[in-house]
Amino acid sequence: MKISTKGRYAVLAMVELARHSQTHPVPLPQIAGKLGISQHYLEQLFVKMRRAALVSSTRGPGGGYILALPPSGINMRDVLSAVGETIQPVDCGDEPPSAPCPNIPVCGSRALWKKLEDAIDKTLRETTLEELSAAPADAASGVRLPNFQVSI
Repeated sequence: MKISTKGRYAVLAMVELARHSQTHPVPLPQIAGKLGISQHYLEQLFVKMRRAALVSSTRGPGGGYILALPPSGINMRDVLSAVGETIQPVDCGDEPPSAPCPNIPVCGSRALWKKLEDAIDKTLRETTLEELSAAPADAASGVRLPNFQVSI
């Protein structure tokens, strides 16, 4: 299971917006430039997030996007759902357009996949923009990877 580029970019853009839209609307070119993401691609994502009532926009000079709700009121499941991202570790054929799995009656792992899906969903529901935007923007720059010596 992987989160698509669409889902990752939506989360990154919303975190960036949460960090900077508290005082004024943030133009999409600013977000695109900061994250190194195509402005056109972000426009498509923000249309979906506006339809989901996660962001609102202001046109004209000084315009841009702001959060439609407080950062504490937007969780990561909301963001991913807004852009059509589904989280499903394994396709057991439970939902269309999948064909039902012929092994459902004897499947020993189905409970595991459902438990994993529920845990992921819980984590996404509990993780808010407030939490993610509070982390320093350069937190990753402080990560030091060990220098392992490997000889063959």
